[in-house]
Amino acid sequence: MIITTTSIIEGKPVQEYLGIINAQSIIGANIFKDIFAGLRDVFGGRSKTYERVLEEAKEDALRELTQKAQAMGANGILAVDLDFETVGGSMLMVIATGTAVRI
Repeated sequence: MIITTTSIIEGKPVQEYLGIINAQSIIGANIFKDIFAGLRDVFGGRSKTYERVLEEAKEDALRELTQKAQAMGANGILAVDLDFETVGGSMLMVIATGTAVRI
């Protein structure tokens, strides 16, 4: 499965556009992670804890996006866009959107 943020893949023409697909991943960053992230706010620096949680949510969303594309008979996903949001305070959400194609 080829996944790209671009709308074309050089040297690989699109044979068929199968449709727009999306996937979401919402993940909680528990109270302990919130406490440690809060300390980072006070003292400065990067929050590796939240970075790991966001990376996990992104990978989950892309994995689900790939599964949806495969179920449609796609072998590529073009124009992938990732959006990151917070939900209800400490919940982190990643939304992945793209176009399922057959190359």
